Amino acid sequence: MELRAGGWWLLCAAAALASCARGDPASKSRSCSEVRQVYGAKGFSLSDVPQAEISGEHLRICPQGYTCCTSEMEENLANRSRAELETALLDSSRVLQATLAAQLRGFDDHFQQLLNDSERTLQDTFPGAFGELYEQNAKAFRDLYAELRLYYRGGSLHLEETLAEFWARLLERLFKQLHPQLLLPEDYLDCLGKQAEPLRPFGDAPRKLRLRATRAFVATRAFVQGLGVAGDVVRKVAQVPLGPECSRAVMKLLYCAHCLGVPGAPPCPDYCRNVLKGCLANQADLDAEWRNLLDSMVLITDKFWGPEGAENVIGSVHLWLAEAVSTLQDNRDAFMAKVIQGCGNPRVNPHSPGSEERRPRGKLALQEKPPTGELEKLVSEAKAQLRDAQDFWVSLPGTLCSEKMAMSAASDDRCWNGMAKGRYLPEVMGDGLANQINNPEVEVDITKPDMAIRQQIMQLKITTNRLRSAYNGEDADFQDASDDGSGSGSGDGCPEDVCGHRVNKKNPSSRTSLTHALPGLSEREGPKTAAAGCPQPCPALLVVLLTLVLSAARPRWR
Repeated sequence: MELRAGGWWLLCAAAALASCARGDPASKSRSCSEVRQVYGAKGFSLSDVPQAEISGEHLRICPQGYTCCTSEMEENLANRSRAELETALLDSSRVLQATLAAQLRGFDDHFQQLLNDSERTLQDTFPGAFGELYEQNAKAFRDLYAELRLYYRGGSLHLEETLAEFWARLLERLFKQLHPQLLLPEDYLDCLGKQAEPLRPFGDAPRKLRLRATRAFVATRAFVQGLGVAGDVVRKVAQVPLGPECSRAVMKLLYCAHCLGVPGAPPCPDYCRNVLKGCLANQADLDAEWRNLLDSMVLITDKFWGPEGAENVIGSVHLWLAEAVSTLQDNRDAFMAKVIQGCGNPRVNPHSPGSEERRPRGKLALQEKPPTGELEKLVSEAKAQLRDAQDFWVSLPGTLCSEKMAMSAASDDRCWNGMAKGRYLPEVMGDGLANQINNPEVEVDITKPDMAIRQQIMQLKITTNRLRSAYNGEDADFQDASDDGSGSGSGDGCPEDVCGHRVNKKNPSSRTSLTHALPGLSEREGPKTAAAGCPQPCPALLVVLLTLVLSAARPRWR
């Protein structure tokens, strides 16, 4: 008899607890009024809300029991909860996008200003120093600066080859100007081009410019492109829609407590983290390659300093150009004598007024400008911000739970655990898709990764490899190009088909397609050349690489 009484009291206690969890009968109207308030605040029709609790056998997401939510309300709130999570994800992503965009603008403005200042100094000083030697070739110098800008902003051109073509073309034009009394047919100019490498008419300036400018421009281009790619990845991943299983889990997290009459219970911390770790499992798989990219970007800023750093080199292009022209002008007679030894005496133009003396109008004295400190400030801020952003993807669940999901401050008996008000006992899952196999809150198929996000992972990997190549002074777009070719018309080293003959008058569109155009690239530089060639990386190559990566990774997901 005592046992039966004890069992009865246990049943009564259990019933009392259940009644407390959903609100006792006396509070039915109060509970539904609270649901009515929440539901109306979301913009839904209040006519959907029952006046009093009803049986909950119709519920498909929330625990079945007495409820103030109809099937239509449950569906509406599920859709709304997914939209709210997607909005929260976009909001968090926009903060990082804005940070990366501000960095990109700052560095891009600084590097462009360095090059603009160099060209402006050239235009101000060369006319007085070199007279017609510059004035008749001003377009060649403008074209060089334009091609340097195009390369920096993503143009598909080989920088060393571009410099070699410039020196070969400039030598040909200056040689004609210095010796207007001579007839110089094409075969003689071909011979001049072949003699140029050993004779070094421009001295050592072309070689120094090639070595330093290549490393400086490759580093700055890769770094600024890295900022652009990082921001683009954040934007595209934030737009990836969440699946239906996530929608159900977030509905249960945010609104089922209201439907069951316990609206004052915020989600338990670990419960919220498990829901969002399941919803954002694919996003968390960006973590490894994301960290690699940001680490590589921080590392390559070391290439901005010193005599061969980007700060010094980009702003000093005009110095090497001035040195080169001065050397040719000062050694014109000795160079001519050596050309005659190798190519023979050219014929004299009978209609020429004779040789003219073209000496400098004034001694050109140019000095490197000291750094302003602006780049140092930009790099310092960027390093701190990039390091802060390293754990962005794996910290998203915790960040969103804390800032957007009204999560409980502690896991105790007063938080919502998905079934009732009480402690949440399951362990928190790890990060990434593979770790969600036993997620108790979100049903995740770990064998089906999101392909849009996998494509962004591949883009991160490609950009990181580009940065690592740039750190070593190599342009990843032209790694098959020979680094030890020799011979421009100035001794700076270039392929035989460029320097061994007269300058090849290429169609500019054949080598200026944009491989990694930066944001803000003008229409003049961009769309007109977009179809000139397959951008790097080619879409077909990207698909092949992506397939191989997924194939290699598939055993881990099973």
